[in-house]
Amino acid sequence: MTSDYDEHARARWVHEPVKRPGRSAFERDRARVLHSAALRRLAATTQVVVPGESDFPRTRLTHSLECAQVGRGLGKALGCDPDLVETACLAHDLGHPPFGHTGEGALAEIAAGIGGFEGNAQSLRILTRLEPKTFAPDGRSAGLNLTRAALDASCKYPWGRDVNDRKFGVYDDDRDVFSWLREGAPDGRRCLEAQVMDWSDDIAYSVHDLEDAIHARHLELDVLRDPAERTALTELAASRLPESTSDDFAAALDRLTTLPFWPRSYDASHRSLAALKNATSQLIGRFCEAAEDATRQQFGDAPMRGYDADLVVPRDARLEVEALKAVAARYVMEIEPATTRYAQQRDLVHELVDALRRHAPHGLDPIAREAWEAATDDAGRLRAVIDHVASLTDPSAMASHADLLAG
Repeated sequence: MTSDYDEHARARWVHEPVKRPGRSAFERDRARVLHSAALRRLAATTQVVVPGESDFPRTRLTHSLECAQVGRGLGKALGCDPDLVETACLAHDLGHPPFGHTGEGALAEIAAGIGGFEGNAQSLRILTRLEPKTFAPDGRSAGLNLTRAALDASCKYPWGRDVNDRKFGVYDDDRDVFSWLREGAPDGRRCLEAQVMDWSDDIAYSVHDLEDAIHARHLELDVLRDPAERTALTELAASRLPESTSDDFAAALDRLTTLPFWPRSYDASHRSLAALKNATSQLIGRFCEAAEDATRQQFGDAPMRGYDADLVVPRDARLEVEALKAVAARYVMEIEPATTRYAQQRDLVHELVDALRRHAPHGLDPIAREAWEAATDDAGRLRAVIDHVASLTDPSAMASHADLLAG
């Protein structure tokens, strides 16, 4: 399907000859992300349940693979190149630091005076600078040197911190490659492939976090039938999405829990495991089909890609996904042991960055050491330290913290 994308979309920031004829530009992109060290490290990075707590819960890596499968199917159904959408889905969480959103928040606090920290902006930095693969003639790293279309599809927030200081997709010192990848794109608008990636991300983590919560016995299904718990849950959901009310979420929860495939109980038996897996599959199909049907209804049956159309997600589907997110938040992420752990992880990140700043370049990996030594000011040296910390896994961050503070 790459032939449906023009030369502008298939261009790479640094020209490269084709190594093996027969592969499309987007197949090459997908392979580069799939084989990257940045993707592998997500195997030991927190999703919701901490890696290693049991053999079942997802990590950022398994979530990214599942997001890619969802996105590939939805994108293909709409006419997008499936390899392009899959590349964006595989890449969407590369910038997440150790300890997930807890680590992201800590690094954002530390980097407030040097341009901030945001997982999506860090993903762009990894794809275009930090992941070793290709170099420009002037000696600068071009990262994985993906196509313009793949970088654009990976850009969840196509704007800088000056537009939104909490959610943004580029740091100021990566503006040159950002301007290149956004050439010809409408200002602030996401391409269809990026919208498919974003909705697939929401689908994958909301449905699978529910599955993990049930399997880990954090959530007993009977709780969702308790009036007091339902009130607390719908109020939590409404607080996370201010444009909706608790009544909206009560209706969404009613729709979900009365579906014929919704699990009624769970006891870890073979049959209940199969029923739970069937429910996750059915929910994924429900949310994908809702977006596909609504988008087709508005934009027609012709293949869609790039800026031909916008993904239309019906309000009811979005409310149901947000209700599932609230279930994971209430019964997994906001329970007391988890909140205590988050505070400890936040302190660890602050202490690790502080120790690295005092000991640098000792403790930095070779890539961050090069950047630290080349920096001309304290801001540049701090950014090198933050790039290093953001590249760590949960276990390596804890090991580095122990080593530096012991020394």
